[in-house]
Amino acid sequence: MRLVIQRVKKADVRVGQETIGKIEKGLLVFVGICNTDTKEIADKMIKKLIGLRIFEDENGKTNLDLKSVNGNLLIISQFTLYADCKKGNRPSFIRAGDPEMANQLYEYILTQCKLQVPAAQHGEFGADMKVSLINDGPFTVLLDSADIIS
Repeated sequence: MRLVIQRVKKADVRVGQETIGKIEKGLLVFVGICNTDTKEIADKMIKKLIGLRIFEDENGKTNLDLKSVNGNLLIISQFTLYADCKKGNRPSFIRAGDPEMANQLYEYILTQCKLQVPAAQHGEFGADMKVSLINDGPFTVLLDSADIIS
């Protein structure tokens, strides 16, 4: 599983002309799922995500987590995080999770995140989405389950 996490002042996601998710201060999270991912991996990634201390304290140090700043989440599925660009110029997405399995795991992630951040927003799995954001920093973190789960 891969998460691209961006600290934002605000962000929104649209499908067609409809805004389906919108947040103010918080984290915009792009989620990539591969076929070997499980609920157990998702749980560990969610714990890491929610606990990341990437918001500034009163001294300007990145010392605060999402809950400490009353921040919010906007979670977007993005299979392209598993693009393989080793050969040629056209990415292969063979490592991305099977859509049915990935959608079930994405829905699980949304449910678990909403238990901790009730107002969490999300995109629509498999849809053509337009994501807008004002990055705060910019501050972007990449979490890969292969790096944090042993």
